[in-house]
Amino acid sequence: MNTISVMIVGVGGQGTLLASRLLGNAVISEGYDVKVSEVHGMSQRGGSVITYVRYGEKVASPIIEKGEADLIIAFEQLEAARYLPYLKKGGKIIVNTQKIDPMPVVTGTAAYPDGVIDELKTKADVIALDALSLAVEAGSSKAVNVVLMGVAARHMEFKKEVWETVIAETVPPKFKEMNLKAFALGYAQED
Repeated sequence: MNTISVMIVGVGGQGTLLASRLLGNAVISEGYDVKVSEVHGMSQRGGSVITYVRYGEKVASPIIEKGEADLIIAFEQLEAARYLPYLKKGGKIIVNTQKIDPMPVVTGTAAYPDGVIDELKTKADVIALDALSLAVEAGSSKAVNVVLMGVAARHMEFKKEVWETVIAETVPPKFKEMNLKAFALGYAQED
């Protein structure tokens, strides 16, 4: 198996680290070598959080260079646009349509750009969805991460049951059912 490179990008507090842990645990459970690297910007202040997950028979480094990502899972539109250069030709972006204002927008020195998703679609294979609404339907706005992992799971080689087991074993027991529902809602989305 070739090494697969996945970037999970979002804003601090969106659950990108749990998403990378779920992916890493799924990969390990299937017997692959995996390397994970987390890059925290000003995550407590709403800054970018990026996680690199690389897996395959033998993986030397967790770092993904520009043009190397097979899949980018973006928890917010501008984060998808920011990391688009890392996507390889023929790669895929899964993006939550949610908008989270970065600090320049909050302070009034800039405006949130229009048409981000449409622009992304001119440059890459994009699956865009309102993961926030699905997370709320599952029981919590904080389940956006697991909804997005449900969408991603449909484009990966691991069986749905592997993901369900990993979710049940990784999240706290009191949140298990809600997260399984969030995953199922994401998994059921059409491209």
